[in-house]
Amino acid sequence: MEQTFYSNGKLLLTGEYVVLDGAKALAIPTKFGQYLRVYPGKNNTISWTSYDQDGSVWFDDEILFSDIKNKKQFDSSLIIKNTLIEILHQAYRQSSYFLDNSEGYVITTHLTFPRFWGLGTSSTLINNIGQWLKIDAFELLRKSFGGSGYDIACAQYDTPILYHLENEKPCIESISFAPAFAENLYFVYLNQKQSSKAAIAAYYHKQPQISKTIEKINAITANILKTEDSTLFSELLEHHEIIMSHVLEMQTVKEAFFPDFEGTIKSLGAWGGDFVLVVSDEDPTPYFEKRGYSIIVRFNDMIK
Repeated sequence: MEQTFYSNGKLLLTGEYVVLDGAKALAIPTKFGQYLRVYPGKNNTISWTSYDQDGSVWFDDEILFSDIKNKKQFDSSLIIKNTLIEILHQAYRQSSYFLDNSEGYVITTHLTFPRFWGLGTSSTLINNIGQWLKIDAFELLRKSFGGSGYDIACAQYDTPILYHLENEKPCIESISFAPAFAENLYFVYLNQKQSSKAAIAAYYHKQPQISKTIEKINAITANILKTEDSTLFSELLEHHEIIMSHVLEMQTVKEAFFPDFEGTIKSLGAWGGDFVLVVSDEDPTPYFEKRGYSIIVRFNDMIK
């Protein structure tokens, strides 16, 4: 008997980093996500195959029940298998039934976005496993990957959300976010993979002053949700970038890569990551394509 589960991808528009310390973050689920399909198997083994958006296989292996129970770790060349075992081991700790009362599984995952886009390959997987095993996906994330959990909330909600942590517990408010100027909003994929360790270290170094930063970011997020003016919206995003630039001791993405761009560019999620939000009166596609960035998604084509 086949079981099918689905979770939404995510983008974090405001509150990056400071969401870890209780700031209210504006997050949006995407039209893209990931499916998990579970079939009966045998030999106390999970036969696992993961498919990318184009149908290509990016992971294919067998995992013994005993490897999951004992949290066996293989050599560093099998990083995906090790990560999957870590997630499934934590799931087993939350609910042992799925291994103790089964002969095996055949599991497939199917992304509806290219894996390298960074829209939540891991968070959608964790939420799908949570649905399958009827366990708390936030706890599963916290005890395997770590993080604020906003991505799990996006996986579960079909509307934009305001998300924050209160006493380490997720607080989620479903909201409306449909800017009148949506035709001027674009998501541009930069593929600027880089270590965020330095930024995180700088962020935690400034913890004693972070409460004031959170107040400022919360005010920006609240105003972003109120404004129907694209100019003010851009000013708020730019103010957000400046604040976080000082906190992280990093240049904004516009300063670093696109200083001549006539419009607003805001980092999303971890700085130096995947997509940025662009506000532009003119279609920015020629500008970015000329510089080698060809993946440009309109706002309404990306969000739920």
